[in-house]
Amino acid sequence: MTPEPFGARLRHAMDTRGPLCVGIDPHASLLTSWGLNDDIAGLERFTRTVVEALADRVAVLKPQSAFFERFGSRGIAVLEKAVEEARAAGALVLMDAKRGDIGSTMGAYAATYLDKDSPLFSDAVTVSPYLGFGSLRPALDAAAVSGAGVFVLALTSNPEGAEVQRATAADGRSLAQVMLDHMAVENAGATPLGSVGAVVGATLGDAGVDLAVNGPLLAPGIGAQGATPADLPRVFGAAVGNVVPSVSRGVLRHGPDASGLREAAGRFADEVRTAVSES
Repeated sequence: MTPEPFGARLRHAMDTRGPLCVGIDPHASLLTSWGLNDDIAGLERFTRTVVEALADRVAVLKPQSAFFERFGSRGIAVLEKAVEEARAAGALVLMDAKRGDIGSTMGAYAATYLDKDSPLFSDAVTVSPYLGFGSLRPALDAAAVSGAGVFVLALTSNPEGAEVQRATAADGRSLAQVMLDHMAVENAGATPLGSVGAVVGATLGDAGVDLAVNGPLLAPGIGAQGATPADLPRVFGAAVGNVVPSVSRGVLRHGPDASGLREAAGRFADEVRTAVSES
């Protein structure tokens, strides 16, 4: 039986729960601010609190793999449990791993996050295309088989990204636009939304690229990095209806009380709805 594509599942989640992604980023400083130790017990308590507070109401939860990997196998075990419980509660899980490699190594990354038999199987994963878009083929193919999604770095919110992403290809397009054009080809004909998304920072001002990729646009930078939901129409223009704004510290700093997390996430979701509806 063919699984429902990620793009269709995401569109439904955005329409019913609101277009918001909340990151699960257990920084040492956040654990401390919650009154937790920077150890495996603190990691487990932090992660469980976020999942229990938000997984039944936000469209997407986005664990940042690095903050779990730093604790070794015990941290990965916490991550595996978080993915399972978040998905069981109805949230789509986007694994923020930013993997990028070639050949069999990329295939192994794809098997890790996009194979339904893997303990880290997620609804989608972030990947880097700057070894060439074709290097992502194992992930794109695995996602298509499992009904998962892939979010490809295009224009990121860190200032250093511009030296690569804004560089000019031989045909005059920016490298970011080259990647976006590849994504549009992958998503051609998909309804209501393709399953290959782009990562485009909400802090960019005018993105200066064609964002009509027929796929979701993950927009980090809302909250602590300085962007607000009101900035989204200016950055994303006609594609703003496909934007999934990503907030991490702007929500997480309201913990450890679950009600504080829920209120912050609800407020951001409402602000995003208002910004999109008025654009």
